[in-house]
Parts: sequence; structure tokens; C-alpha cells
Amino acid sequence: MKIPYYPGCTLHERAKDLDMSARESARALGVELEELPIWTCCGAVFPLVTDNVMDILAPVRNLEYAAREGDKLVTLCSFCYNVLKRANKVMRDDPEKREKANLFLRADTESREKIESYTRQDYEGQVDVLHYIEMLRDVVGFDKMSKAVTRKLDGLKVAPYYGCMLLRPAKEMEFDDHEQPTIFEEFLEALGCEVADFPMKTECCGGFQIVRDEETAISCSQNVTASAIKAGADIIVTTCPLCRYNLDKKQKEIGERVQGWSDIPVIYFTQLLGIALGIDDKHIDFEDNYVDPRPALA
Repeated sequence: MKIPYYPGCTLHERAKDLDMSARESARALGVELEELPIWTCCGAVFPLVTDNVMDILAPVRNLEYAAREGDKLVTLCSFCYNVLKRANKVMRDDPEKREKANLFLRADTESREKIESYTRQDYEGQVDVLHYIEMLRDVVGFDKMSKAVTRKLDGLKVAPYYGCMLLRPAKEMEFDDHEQPTIFEEFLEALGCEVADFPMKTECCGGFQIVRDEETAISCSQNVTASAIKAGADIIVTTCPLCRYNLDKKQKEIGERVQGWSDIPVIYFTQLLGIALGIDDKHIDFEDNYVDPRPALA
């Protein structure tokens, strides 16, 4: 089975371990993630100004590319998923913005045809944007995934960290219950893990505040990791490269400030999936982690 795949910029540069483990795990489950032949940055953030059409052109252009490859588009990064999903909803639900966006895209048709060798079509929201974990549940099936497990994870207590971008705004994302989500828990249970339910699993890690207000970001990350530790977790899993960075890397600063701080590993959920499916260790790279997860996984 082949499904169009949008990796996004970060997975091509800073989060290659997320991309690599996701592709190999999907392949082990009979799914070939086919990277879009042409894609650009999604824009990273969805515009908050309601009459801003120009800023949704980046995600809409990628959705148009995807429509040429199939009726589904899988992505991994929480920010990419948030932007693509919300832009798609605009193109489906708002006829005025849909027409304006397509008018803008038509304007550069001639130059794009020469460079990209295809004739464009208007985009009207005909692609379903899926997060990778939705693909596992709705396309592969958690039951099939569970049967494919070759390395038992019994005894490993895992904290599922959703963060902000998968769930909010709830009416636009429609990913899961934004207050009490369960998809990550179902995923972990299908792998055979024990789930550590912790109250901060949907709270912010500090996000882009790490750029302008590091103190705030560190405080947010400390709250999340401390909550998971208190719940008895051996390890935290996430899907967002920025969340992984804040929760993992900032434990160095947290450890310097908090007496008796005990580090907790933070990994991508696709790395845990890859371990459970028995994919080659070379496709699960932990070299970029500040807190080495291998002792906890041993």
C-alpha cells in the first residue's frame, strides 16, 4: 500500500531520526510512505488574522501537490499537521477564501508549469490530511500493528505526550478529545506497553518561547517532565520535534536548578514503534538525545 507523505522541513534537517523510524516502521507494516515529488515549507504556523489568505498559500500549494498523488496525505510533525489540516478546512468550508487562494495560485501557473512539468488544478479540499498515528489506527489498524510486534515491551511504562498542536483548536483539528485524548494510549497498549497517564500530557512544552523567552520554555518543560516522572513513567514519547527538543535538551538546565532532579528519556513514538516491530537499530537513532533512552529500553 502506498500513501502520499509530506515530511516537512524539520524532518529533512533536524529530526531525521523521526522521519527514518517512521518510514521503516510503516514499511514493516506494509505501507510505503511516498514522499511528495514536489513540496515546500508549510509555513510552520497557521495565520491568526482571519482575512489573511496569502499566508495559507504555502500549505494549500502542498495540498494541491498531494491531490495529484492520491486522496490522502500523511504527515508527522505536529506543526505541519496543524497547518495543513487547518488550511485544508479553510479550502473546504470557506468558498470566498478558496476562490482567492486559487486565484493567487493560478497567477504563477505558467512559470510553475515550466519548472514542475505539470498542469495545475484548483484545490477544493479533496485530500484528507492524516497524522501518522491516525494512519496506524484507521488505515493499518492497531490490531494488525499489535500482531506485527516482535520485541515485547512488557514492563515498560510510557508517558504519551500530545502537546498543543495535535489537539487545538479542537473544532478545526478534530484529532481527538482535546481534554481527554486516548489515541496515544491505544497505540501504546497495542504495542504492549504500560501507559503512564499524567495530567500534563496535553499542556504546552514552551514551544517557540524557547527562542524569545527561554525561562518560560524551561519552566513549561519542567512541569511536563516532572508530571510524567511523578506518574512513574520510564520514558516519554512525543511526535513533535520541537517538543522533543524542549523536553529532552532542557533537562540539562532543569537538572542544574532542581536539586535531586532525575532525568527521564524523551523519544519519538515512531522510534518506540520501530523497536517493537524489530526494525534494524540503524533506523532508530538516539545519538541526538540528551538523555540516553537505551538504559530504560534495555
